[in-house]
Amino acid sequence: MAPAEPVWTARVLTLFPEMFPGPLGQSLAGKALADGIWRLEAIDIRDFARDKHRTVDDAPFGGGAGMVMRPDVVDAAIRGARQAGEPLIYFTPRGRLLDQARIAAIAKAPRAVMLCGRFEGVDQRVLDAHAAEEISIGDVVLSGGEPAAMVLIDAVVRLLPGVIGREESLEEESFARGLLEYPHYTRPQTWDGRAVPEELLSGHHERIRAWRQSQAEEATRLRRPDLWSRHVAAKAQEVRK
Repeated sequence: MAPAEPVWTARVLTLFPEMFPGPLGQSLAGKALADGIWRLEAIDIRDFARDKHRTVDDAPFGGGAGMVMRPDVVDAAIRGARQAGEPLIYFTPRGRLLDQARIAAIAKAPRAVMLCGRFEGVDQRVLDAHAAEEISIGDVVLSGGEPAAMVLIDAVVRLLPGVIGREESLEEESFARGLLEYPHYTRPQTWDGRAVPEELLSGHHERIRAWRQSQAEEATRLRRPDLWSRHVAAKAQEVRK
């Protein structure tokens, strides 16, 4: 019997294809990759260079430190990997902050094409020409886009059907309901003089649910006031309806 078509394909344009699958070949993502639930294509940008030295970068106009990835080489790589109309994701600290809602949307598409920059980045003209979606995984600067691509891919893969055994667990994770996740506890019941909250030992499902909700709300209020403000606004809108 022929293997089923993958649910989702990740095409990564990179100068270091040997970095993949890396950690994506382990644990849940690795098993799903081996099972054919998703597919990974790491495409070497240097294969699209036009000279014998496989040159992909040049000095920036206007001067300054570092080098910039050439638009002609990157354009050829994008055209070789991307189908008409497909979105292109480019990882950059100045991009829109990646969130769970965007991850969920990417997971619903058949594939994602990701461009990993190096040096000082990619010539802006090629990003504009392909209407690249600029994404950041946080207010940090990395040596290249590959670690960011791995973060996005891992987050998407775990949402694919058949990857997580109990899909209801996805509904209780951080950001799934606009809140951070509540804390977790397991055996032993008392450890280092610290006891498990009695609500979790009550066996009363509604009491446990209420405790977890209150803990999620408190964690969000204290640690992520931006999320908390959106949560409060959403609740107020529900009341008005």
